Amino acid sequence: MLVPVILSGGVGSRLWPVSRETHPKPFMPLADGQSLIQKTFQRVAGFKGVSEIVIVTNQEHYFQTLDEFSALGLDQSLRLEFLLEPFGRNTAPAIALAAFYVAEIFGPDATLLVLPADHVIDKQDVFEAAVLQAKELAAQGYLVTLGLKPQQPDTGFGYIEVGATIPVMTTLDNLTTNVVQSFAEKPSLDTAKQYVAAGNYLWNAGIFCFSAATFLAALQQHAPDVYAGSEKCWQSSTMQCAARRIDAESFSTVPNISIDYAVMEKAVNVAVVGCDMGWSDVGSWAAMSDMLVADADGNRVDGEAILVDSHDSYIRAADRVIAAVGIKNLIIVDTPDALLVVDKHNVQDVKQVVQRLKASGHPCYKTHSTVHRPWGTYTELEQGERFKIKRIVVKPGSSLSLQMHYHRCEHWVVVSGTARIVNGDKEILLNTNESTFIPSGHKHRLENPGKVHLVLIEVQSGEYLEEDDIVRFDDIYGRQDGNLQ
Repeated sequence: MLVPVILSGGVGSRLWPVSRETHPKPFMPLADGQSLIQKTFQRVAGFKGVSEIVIVTNQEHYFQTLDEFSALGLDQSLRLEFLLEPFGRNTAPAIALAAFYVAEIFGPDATLLVLPADHVIDKQDVFEAAVLQAKELAAQGYLVTLGLKPQQPDTGFGYIEVGATIPVMTTLDNLTTNVVQSFAEKPSLDTAKQYVAAGNYLWNAGIFCFSAATFLAALQQHAPDVYAGSEKCWQSSTMQCAARRIDAESFSTVPNISIDYAVMEKAVNVAVVGCDMGWSDVGSWAAMSDMLVADADGNRVDGEAILVDSHDSYIRAADRVIAAVGIKNLIIVDTPDALLVVDKHNVQDVKQVVQRLKASGHPCYKTHSTVHRPWGTYTELEQGERFKIKRIVVKPGSSLSLQMHYHRCEHWVVVSGTARIVNGDKEILLNTNESTFIPSGHKHRLENPGKVHLVLIEVQSGEYLEEDDIVRFDDIYGRQDGNLQ
């Protein structure tokens, strides 16, 4: 039994302004329109015998992850099981929770395939072959990691020193199976050159394979505090919205530590499958640029751009044309509310922008102008003194909560579709070009009873217009306590 476990927790601050806290890196669309997490779903859904995928993610990303999965139209028999963290706590606790779940549901001998939600793998056949090889080693009691044959000295990756070859029943071309001699942190350039020249080092892909029993035994031996804390969290977890929520109080006591530090660097039964599967962690805008084909001037463009006398640059345009004249080695990323311009040599420093925005309290570090909700999206179009204008899109058959605001009134105008509205003690239907007014203090609900998206314009007015001025009385998504977005 192989159970894929997808870890979807990284913010990806080096990919700002597209990646933000409420819309992190896994949800970033690539040039083909698919997001990174959608590609990860597809990557593991094709494995023979896989009936369930476990997702470990923040509770705020639950509904958006469901939407990403549903949009793929995969086999309806494939189930998703969510373990919802109240906040990030690194990979060791996340994997421990998944291991406790898999051991309870599928048995301690079931095999976990743990992989991040935000990587790209171009060679699916090689990836599947490497996983089959890893699964065989896991059955022998190994903690297995996937290693990548280095393409060049790189200071952005951790390295794995390989030891003796491990015999396997089925030897597959271009794969190696070895004992792990040691792990090395991200090195200096000179050290990275030495590793590549030595020939017995691999890049660490951060993809793992082991049985639930093997991992939990190693965790209990090498990081007993993580084991005990995670076990307590698992036992105190509760069900909400068909997902398993992790208790925040007990989770806060679990050490914040990676699987590498907690287990992999300490255990002796660690093996690595070396392969070349066209892997990228898409860790920067330079890596994102490399995924596109360059034109004759070395430029790579995602969107609509006009380039004059410009070379070796990456342009990502959102909703408008970008024109660039006489530029070289630049990265330009445009979004509706933020623009990034950075020299290619400084892409790792983009996270400093995020740190400064966060320190100043600017909302741009956290949210986009378009915000996802379980019922659809809203886009902030304009805000001024005592007013805010939004575009609201409600999915067919979906509805907002029955709610009330203390500090603002709302005017709703239907642009397209049909709206069923509760306004105080009245229920009305509005069609295109019709409107209603919601006074402050009135209970109200917006619902889309139709088969097409409902689009309306909302004009808010009042002394306080922030999102926390919502009192929920009833919600089909279980959000009365203010969680799950």
